[in-house]
Amino acid sequence: MATIFICDDEADMLRYLDKLLRAGGYRVETFQRGSELLARLAVVGGAGCDVILQDVRMPDMDGLEVLKQVRGQCPGLAVVIMTAHGTVDDAVSAIKQGAYDYIMKPFPREKLLGVLERLLDHRRLAEENRQLREELQRGVAGGGDAIVFRSAAFREVYDLTLQVAESEANILIMGESGTGKELIASALHRNSPRRGKPFVSLNCAALSDTLLESQLFGHVRGAFTGAVINQKGLLEEADGGTLFLDEIGDVSPAVQAKLLRVTQEKDFIVLGSTRPRKVDVRFVAATNKDLMAEVRAGRFREDLYYRLNVIPVLVPPLRERREDIPLLVENILKRLRRRGLDRVRSVSPEAMRCLMEYPWPGNIRELENVLERGAVCARGPLLSAADLPDEVREPCRIRPAEEASPAGRETSGVRKDAPHAPAGEDSPGERELLLRILEEHRWNKGAAAGSLGIDRSTLWRKMKRLGIA
Repeated sequence: MATIFICDDEADMLRYLDKLLRAGGYRVETFQRGSELLARLAVVGGAGCDVILQDVRMPDMDGLEVLKQVRGQCPGLAVVIMTAHGTVDDAVSAIKQGAYDYIMKPFPREKLLGVLERLLDHRRLAEENRQLREELQRGVAGGGDAIVFRSAAFREVYDLTLQVAESEANILIMGESGTGKELIASALHRNSPRRGKPFVSLNCAALSDTLLESQLFGHVRGAFTGAVINQKGLLEEADGGTLFLDEIGDVSPAVQAKLLRVTQEKDFIVLGSTRPRKVDVRFVAATNKDLMAEVRAGRFREDLYYRLNVIPVLVPPLRERREDIPLLVENILKRLRRRGLDRVRSVSPEAMRCLMEYPWPGNIRELENVLERGAVCARGPLLSAADLPDEVREPCRIRPAEEASPAGRETSGVRKDAPHAPAGEDSPGERELLLRILEEHRWNKGAAAGSLGIDRSTLWRKMKRLGIA
């Protein structure tokens, strides 16, 4: 319920407006002097009032002067000027000083109520947008991934995400692998009217046709070999919410035909059944392919393409948003620390220069891998260029030895004569990651060292320090 302050020297006008607005569901406080209103505003602040209705002609203080002082005390507070003696000059002066609107007495009740309704709707939308921006910057609710940026290239994606989130239109997110398409899909859902319903994600490229159909549509017992029980599909799981289909370009023609039916008719048939089932789902699809080229080549249905591509969102690659790299690095290091890789606290200027100049063909996913590997290899709290893989150092031509001076080692928190830390003082996350990499390479130390971007002797010292036999 909005609170409205009314300031007018006419008692009859105050009584009329008080009765009218209370009947409309507003809280109302009335004042016959501008000084009284300002004194009350000084007590409650901008949070205690949503709108001020201010008369121009007042006995103690001109209404435009009250407006000026209100703007000084509470810059975001909306003021509507009322007057029976209005002129064009008064109107121009009021708007220039920040008034939301200007209304002439006598005015029909519908006009005043319409002005207030538009004003409060505008304020509500502005507050929702502010909250959405904060939520997007924080990232997925309950998760560690965040959408962080300062680049103009990603600003367009960010603004479009906010703009289309409230709609029911299907969205097609396009971009290279590793650019964060699923984060955009999740943000679209969280900021939509379906936010209280499920967000269901499916990687279409990871499943065979039979498994993909079963996962999407569900199956009844006996529908195919191995179908021993009835299983609900993801379409039913996502009913009322959002279904995110990642790598939609890899779906077979048979599954495309069934998806087309769902997008058109809002119903589907469970595998092994004959009865259609209704479903209410918003589709958000993503691909790293040129789907129109796939359509021309006959590998993707044109009708399904247009059903999914109602609103296209193109996510730029990391090389086109390089100014975002420092923010991304900071965010990724925070997540690594939460996972136990807490030795590295920051990145050296030389290492950051390498990260900024590298073209990142694997985008943010590759950046995450490089920083995770660096967090394992670093000898101190400062990630140096020497801790980065050769291919990342190459564009800026920094060799590991360039940061090996005594001064550089002291800066990174490692002295040349410092003994190795005992295994018990190392991060458990580092030991776990190193074990995993060794197991992936079947304990081939040369291959594991190459994967980490270090030599065998450095790997051997790490294994000894971490107590790995």
